Amino acid sequence: MPRTMNAVRPRQTVALLVAAGVGSRAGTGLPKQFRSVGGQAILAHAFDALSAHAGVDAIFVVLGSNQEAQAKALLGDRPISAMVEGADTRRGSVLAGLEAIEAAGGCDRILVHDAARPFLPASVVDRLLTALETAKGAIPVLPVADTLVRGIEGTMGQGVSRDRLFRVQTPQAFDFDRLLAAHRAWDCSREATDDAQILRSFGEDVALVTGDERLEKLTYPQDFARAEAQWAASRTVRVGMGYDVHRLAAQEELWLGGVLIPHDRGLVGHSDADVALHAIVDAILGALAEGDIGNHFPPSDPKWRGASSDRFLAYACERVSARGGRIDHIDLTIICEAPKIGPHRDAMRARIAQIMAVPTDRVSVKATTTERLGFAGRGEGIAAQAVATLSLPALS
Repeated sequence: MPRTMNAVRPRQTVALLVAAGVGSRAGTGLPKQFRSVGGQAILAHAFDALSAHAGVDAIFVVLGSNQEAQAKALLGDRPISAMVEGADTRRGSVLAGLEAIEAAGGCDRILVHDAARPFLPASVVDRLLTALETAKGAIPVLPVADTLVRGIEGTMGQGVSRDRLFRVQTPQAFDFDRLLAAHRAWDCSREATDDAQILRSFGEDVALVTGDERLEKLTYPQDFARAEAQWAASRTVRVGMGYDVHRLAAQEELWLGGVLIPHDRGLVGHSDADVALHAIVDAILGALAEGDIGNHFPPSDPKWRGASSDRFLAYACERVSARGGRIDHIDLTIICEAPKIGPHRDAMRARIAQIMAVPTDRVSVKATTTERLGFAGRGEGIAAQAVATLSLPALS
């Protein structure tokens, strides 16, 4: 399994997503990180939550032996910094990930997160990174609310005080160099259930921050039923439609779907006049109920003269992320007599997916003509329409 794909620059915050388990208690024979909730693998949910946070610069994924191909299929085109083969224990898997990050150039801060906790609120990451400003480690916790007792051969024993007891969650945040040193110094004859124990045994204090009930670990079959209900209750589907037209003229470049198309004429507009990207932008903004492209990038503003439309699309995607949403699908139709779109369809899909940072299979590009009717049929211009399907938090 390749150790690294992209080098890590120092002074970054890197997330280490641990997904090397076999999930035997989940009851299906399929590793739980590969099971689906809300139509998407647990691993993909966890990855998306980390990558959506502006404070996370790179993500390394630790997998079990022979799991790389399946993980790649589930993660699609997501920007994975590296896939690392783990070990027989969680501690060994985390150490393998830390060593891979060190080999790629190291980093400043590390977030170690279990893929089995897929629903990670950004606010938890915020609290962890803030705590690292004054501590070498920080973990999210929740108070214990239930009565605790000891069991003696199937009967109730003495009660246990809940005072100063907490349930520990992930991600756990650390100074990278200190955590790596602590792991390397750990007595391998013992096992640790989390990395905070390892850092604390190395002489460092670990700060506690407030966790979140949504971070409950998925372990047993009933946990997945709960997660499905939680996911459905927390999301709402939004659909938006966009439409744009530009005329064709000589001595202009023809940009469609973020791709420069060889043609005897190009589209005329205040920006690069990419009707395909403009239609997608309007569809996304429509689904968000945030106006249209002209509201955000008025043609009267000289700043946008000749601008590349990928900037507009990236902005629209940022608006989705800011609302805690996800772009589930884009369906684009380009309406023209010429040029032929078919030879460029795959390049457009790949470019649109790249700009939007989504898997290519979430982008559809089609083309049609008007049977030589109207302005498009006469070759006077090109039109495009797009439909965007978004998943947003229910209260968004």
